[in-house]
Amino acid sequence: MSARLLLVRHGETVWHTENRYAGTSDIALTERGHRQARALAQWAGRRGADAVACSPLSRARRTAEPAAEALGLMPEVIEDLRELHFGWGEGRTIAEMEAEDPAAVRAFRHDPVTGAFPGSEPPGQAAARAVAALRGLAAAHEGGTVLVVAHNSLLRIALCALLGIPLDRYRAVLPRLDNAAVTEIETDGEVTALRSLNVPTQIAPGATEGLPA
Repeated sequence: MSARLLLVRHGETVWHTENRYAGTSDIALTERGHRQARALAQWAGRRGADAVACSPLSRARRTAEPAAEALGLMPEVIEDLRELHFGWGEGRTIAEMEAEDPAAVRAFRHDPVTGAFPGSEPPGQAAARAVAALRGLAAAHEGGTVLVVAHNSLLRIALCALLGIPLDRYRAVLPRLDNAAVTEIETDGEVTALRSLNVPTQIAPGATEGLPA
């Protein structure tokens, strides 16, 4: 029996405006990030879910908590849903890294797997742990729906691994997941189907309330 997983990138953090790689650094949400979490909670209340899971990093937990409360659930914190550690790139911008070592940045842009930043977690290793965590959630909630709050790079490489897309294409095929947006997959054992991608949960300014979830 299949399960639906609603994959969500956490809300905006204080490093987003500078476009810094947060990785495993525990960076707080901005006020906008908290608003995004509340919008996700409203969306989740309309959509419904049987369970909520999240990364242990506070930006993911704080994004998941309002949704879990709206659903009357306790979020399950799963260590393997944490973001990749970016090594040399942790806490830095591309511009800062390019100024120091342009060849390393070129290698990353050409192939983010073999050219991963020095000292970073291998993307293949991160994909394996993420896929195992997601398949574990699906198996534990067969026939149900799980809201999963994690991270931009982790979710993109997990999606590639689940959908049979080469990992070295993750930045090209999935340029970004927006904060608090939902990507829905359906998984049945080793088979995964993409149902929707990067669907916003916030209602745009001037839009009509009551739009379908």
